[in-house]
Amino acid sequence: MTPRLIVDLSQVTRADIALVGGKNASLGELIGSLAPLGVGVPPGFATTADAFRAFLAHNRLTEGIAGQLARQREGEIALADAGAAVRSAIAAGSWPAALEMAIRQAYRALCTTAQTADLAVAVRSSATAEDLPEASFAGQQETFLNISGEDALLAACQRCYASLYTDRAIAYRAAHGFAENAVALSIDVQQMVRADLAGAGVMFSIDTESGFPHVVLIEGAWGLGENVVQGAVEPDAWQVFKPLLGQPMLHQRAISPIILKRRGTKAAKMVYSHSDGATTANVPTSEQEQARFVLGDSDILQLARWAVLIEDHYGCPMDMEWAKDGPDGRLFIVQARPETVQSQQGRGTLRTYAVEQAGMPLVTGLAIGNGAVSGPVCRISHAADIGDFVDGSVLVTSTTDPDWGPIMQRAAAIVTDHGGRTSHAAIVSREFGLPAIVGAGNATEILQPGEMVTVSCASGDLGTVYKGAATITARTINLASLPETATKVMLNLADPAAAAKWWQLPADGVGLTRMEFVIANAICVHPMALVHFDTLEDGPEKARIAQLTQGFADKGEYFIEHLSRNLARIAAVFYPATVMVRMSDFKTNEYAGLLGGSQFEPVEENPMLGFRGASRYYSSQYRAGFALECRAIRRLREDLGFTNVAVMIPFCRTVTEADKVLAVMAQEGLRRGEAGLETYVMCEIPANVVLAGEFARRFDGFSIGSNDLTQLTLGIDRDSELLADQFDERDAAVEWMIRHVIKEAHQHGCKVGLCGQAPSDHPEFAAFLVECGIDSISVTPDSFVAVKRHVAEAEAAAHPGRQGRAQSR
Repeated sequence: MTPRLIVDLSQVTRADIALVGGKNASLGELIGSLAPLGVGVPPGFATTADAFRAFLAHNRLTEGIAGQLARQREGEIALADAGAAVRSAIAAGSWPAALEMAIRQAYRALCTTAQTADLAVAVRSSATAEDLPEASFAGQQETFLNISGEDALLAACQRCYASLYTDRAIAYRAAHGFAENAVALSIDVQQMVRADLAGAGVMFSIDTESGFPHVVLIEGAWGLGENVVQGAVEPDAWQVFKPLLGQPMLHQRAISPIILKRRGTKAAKMVYSHSDGATTANVPTSEQEQARFVLGDSDILQLARWAVLIEDHYGCPMDMEWAKDGPDGRLFIVQARPETVQSQQGRGTLRTYAVEQAGMPLVTGLAIGNGAVSGPVCRISHAADIGDFVDGSVLVTSTTDPDWGPIMQRAAAIVTDHGGRTSHAAIVSREFGLPAIVGAGNATEILQPGEMVTVSCASGDLGTVYKGAATITARTINLASLPETATKVMLNLADPAAAAKWWQLPADGVGLTRMEFVIANAICVHPMALVHFDTLEDGPEKARIAQLTQGFADKGEYFIEHLSRNLARIAAVFYPATVMVRMSDFKTNEYAGLLGGSQFEPVEENPMLGFRGASRYYSSQYRAGFALECRAIRRLREDLGFTNVAVMIPFCRTVTEADKVLAVMAQEGLRRGEAGLETYVMCEIPANVVLAGEFARRFDGFSIGSNDLTQLTLGIDRDSELLADQFDERDAAVEWMIRHVIKEAHQHGCKVGLCGQAPSDHPEFAAFLVECGIDSISVTPDSFVAVKRHVAEAEAAAHPGRQGRAQSR
């Protein structure tokens, strides 16, 4: 039978990996099955594995290549010498007449379809063993862009064939056990997307760090996508919550569940060289480009919808590349392959790391993975110097590309100045299970060769390099072994960046999200300083606020935007279970520490018992700031779609105060019961217990703040070292308070929970709460497993033989 040399991509499916390689098989699958559903894919054709073998046979190269690689494996010649010899032999070869004619004819047909002479095309390599779930082959072969004309196309195809034998590709196949004679090369020739005039990037249908399956991660930068893949720039980043894509409108507003928007610096963009359209160059981006996002919301949502369609079709998490055409603004998917790291991780176990006795923080950046490791710094500036790398060291460099592959797997950890979560360094680090920090900015300046450091990715999105060797402990939890309980066990979460880390925990929702943590860490500015920016005193703080709010004509919008999206990252992890967001509970001294805060806060002798919590919300001194908080909650629920969010009012001293706060919330569009909104009150003041029935008529439930309730019941400053031995939530007076409020709440049809550390520190306290009939207990994630077991034991003791209810998630 005559071998097939050329095949149109529309005639290829994912079953054709042996014929056209994983990349081209996937592109054909996209064109045939997903383009009819609206997914944009550029048309093109592919040379086959038979064509590759025909080229080698025509030039009598097969035995020579096998001999060179055998000598390299046996140590007779160096990897670089073997690869160079093979590539030179391929470059000197000639085209078989039939294959050359087939390529020319397929290219002419593509030009005819596009109604363009000498159509610009992208020429990419596709190995017949690549893009499999167990191996990514990321960047192992070459890509040639903006190729025009038949002769230029043939030259690019020959260079693609040679790229199967780059040093990095040979080493990668050897490391993954692929026999050389089992791998062939197909070439993808596709109509060029002019991303050089717009932007491009990558997309994953899973969170690449935690494995959280319900988000799409998108990264992008101006110009061609290689800068994003290689980690040469800090890209823009977005996360979209998949379950709310395509949901019906709320309050006549279309839901837009973009839960993360992070603007990168995008200091450079890759464009085509003016002197030679087939080569590329990096040029600086303008200030306007750096200040703008590459994609608007409609494009972000379009890409996310496509990611869901592609994932559903393939039946597994996907790693995709996208490009936007400058002339017509259309989006395209230019590559799709199975994600090869998180999708291969076992579910049902949770491995966590803790770093203790760490030295001074040296640099920070984006954390890749969740591990931690100590080791000496080995700083390498260029790929040509990778022979100087010391095995087991922390590799510190500006950025990496596939040429670095041979040493990256020998590193203890990786730190780069540049790059995002989908950069080459990030992808390879995940594949090898290495902790990595990318986008650290100045790591190559700060970290000195030979210096002992600890690289920690154990604290969410932010990775930190500490001076010296720290104490690192690892813990593996078998989640399948956790018992079911009738009492809900929920989580206390404050850090949006770390929330997805805990998605596998069988928690019943989030019982406490501290708004003030997000304000302090993600917003940094006092709300009233945003409302009254024009009246602020000139100085460094005003300048810093102006810098943070750049691009926001309404500076209050900066607060609403950042607060709503950061809270959404927490609400998404346990959707549709309830997530309780406590409105801000800073003390005046803490508010004063925010940018611009000192101009709006009084100086109090005892801020703990001063102007805090509910008393601020209706006061003229903070009413406008509380309005921003309410508007952020409205956006979170109505625009982003997280109707699972409930609100909680802290430190509400009297029922009159409760009425005032609820009235202000209603004025801001947050009415209890409307669109399912639940409103809770913290029970942390004895008055909340004494008048529990009155508070129950105004709220849907109580959350017992055991620290403040103990402090105010016993009259003990909870921060006093002198009285620390007397501060105990298990005191009989405190337990009476808790028992009484639970009884009163239930008599009025209200739910009641407790958020605090006591149940995890004292198993008998968990038993006491279960005995009282509490509805939920909310604890920190690291305490969840212990408390879950304490609660199950208490339920078994209280009700022998009765099984707990099934988990809500």
